[in-house]
Amino acid sequence: MNLEGGKPVQIFKKLKWFFKQEWRSYIVGVFFLIVVALIQVVSPRIVGNIIDDINEQLLTPRSLMIQAGIILLCGISQYIFRYIWRMEIWGTSAKLEKILRTRLFNHFTKMDAEFFQKYRTGDLMAHATNDLNAIRMVAGAGILTLADSISSGGITFLTMLLTVNWKLTLIAMIPVPALTLVSRILGKKIHRTFRKAQASFSALNDKTQESVTGVKVIKTFGEEKEDIADFEAKTRDVVLKNKEVYAIDSMFRPVVIFVMGISYALSLIFGAYFIQNGEMTIGNLVTFFSYIALMRWPMLAVGRLLNVLERGSASYSRIDELLQEQSRIIEPKHAITQPLDGNLDIVIQSFQYSDSEQISLKDIAVHLPKGHTLGIVGRTGSGKSSLFSLLLREYDHYDGTISYNGINIKDYSLDSLLSGIGYVPQDNFLFSTNVTDNIRFANPAYSDEEVYEAARITAIHDDILGFPNGYETLVGERGVSLSGGQKQRISIARAVITQPELLILDDSLSAVDAKTEERILSQLKEKRKNQTTIIAAHRISSVMHADEIIVLDNGTIVERGNHDQLMQNQGWYRRMYEKQQLESKLEGEK
Repeated sequence: MNLEGGKPVQIFKKLKWFFKQEWRSYIVGVFFLIVVALIQVVSPRIVGNIIDDINEQLLTPRSLMIQAGIILLCGISQYIFRYIWRMEIWGTSAKLEKILRTRLFNHFTKMDAEFFQKYRTGDLMAHATNDLNAIRMVAGAGILTLADSISSGGITFLTMLLTVNWKLTLIAMIPVPALTLVSRILGKKIHRTFRKAQASFSALNDKTQESVTGVKVIKTFGEEKEDIADFEAKTRDVVLKNKEVYAIDSMFRPVVIFVMGISYALSLIFGAYFIQNGEMTIGNLVTFFSYIALMRWPMLAVGRLLNVLERGSASYSRIDELLQEQSRIIEPKHAITQPLDGNLDIVIQSFQYSDSEQISLKDIAVHLPKGHTLGIVGRTGSGKSSLFSLLLREYDHYDGTISYNGINIKDYSLDSLLSGIGYVPQDNFLFSTNVTDNIRFANPAYSDEEVYEAARITAIHDDILGFPNGYETLVGERGVSLSGGQKQRISIARAVITQPELLILDDSLSAVDAKTEERILSQLKEKRKNQTTIIAAHRISSVMHADEIIVLDNGTIVERGNHDQLMQNQGWYRRMYEKQQLESKLEGEK
């Protein structure tokens, strides 16, 4: 679906696919709108007739009861038919919001890492809520207002013209063109101000999400007052931007009332003149004033319609910016779907992030036989996580090749590639559900015994049994109720349960003690004899038993070999190992 900004009326063209899909519902809704418009002109005519009958002393109890019954029947009919068109039009517009929200969410899931670096979480949430609601209003209130104003206004106007007095009707409509002109001017201003208001709301949404997520850090540093002040500043900005929108929006009704006042004045003056000349009856004038009152809604609808369309247009433009974004990770048409298997070869001449001028990885060459373990160590920022990002195909714009069993990973389907890799990042993310569902997140069909086995391998089983509700314990948002070590081990269990061909642990044991670390690594080595593992760590003890260890510095390999070979060198690895051993010894003596 191609969404574009532009003139408000073009939004209807952009939604043509939806109207075509739901044409039956809209036809039924608009039909009953027209029926209601036809019925509502009956009552004023009857009232006028009754007044004329009273004036001419022709009214009888029987005729009064008949005419009152017709008015009652009209009221009941309008109630029923209004219910039908509301269900058809408003109910159908909710389907549009559902479709667009699903498309937008699917788009999010297909985007690469750069997309989420460009757009903040709060901003994306604002697009998926306020903007989609504004678009839904186009298919609901927009269609309703357009159809209702045309049918109601048109039928009322024709009834006035044909059944009351055509001269007085034309005179009363003289101020209407001025309303159209003012509405166009105000509509353009609303488009600009509403877009700014939505952008301001996105910033507030992002601020709220960031503050709630980082509330522990805020409290730790005692920055509550400063954070509240920042929040209040963004809230004030949202209020001010929306005040601008409502200030313009509020001009519509006074303009309509002013135009209606002129119409009433003209109708009164010329209506009295026509009565004196015998061209109208008093009942006709009363009927005419009732019809003028009915014309108030179509006039108000002009402003409301432009308001809805301008807001929808602004939101369409914002949504379009997201949907036009293309992932740089492209899956080939005839992608390989076979499971990962064999040796892993990494050859990277150079890689740098698109928003950085510094090269993150260069001259990387690694051959990792199936079933072997690779250890990666180095200073913070040395390139460990960048290398993992390439293995996971978060970025494809690098010079070099990463292949499995001689097949470039770019030739695999993303599902086949990623289902064969178990990745445990530094920032452990747990969902706000129970422990069991977190561990078997990749496949809810995993049995309880498989969950327990994964927990035993990662040395978290006993801890879980000590939780208030065992494996049914809710971990809270992002695992807030657990310690750092517990979150790490549950995250590792979530990766281990899938039995991936390649397991990547990105500094995932930093929060566990040395004894637990040794136990986990020992069990992983035993259970994954024929599968490949990569462990990145700052603690040398995490990688010292690996088949090969590489030391990264400024994105390139400066040392490589097994633990014994690296200890024979006088390089960074040996110095770091001795330093950590000394620190461990000193801590043990305390």
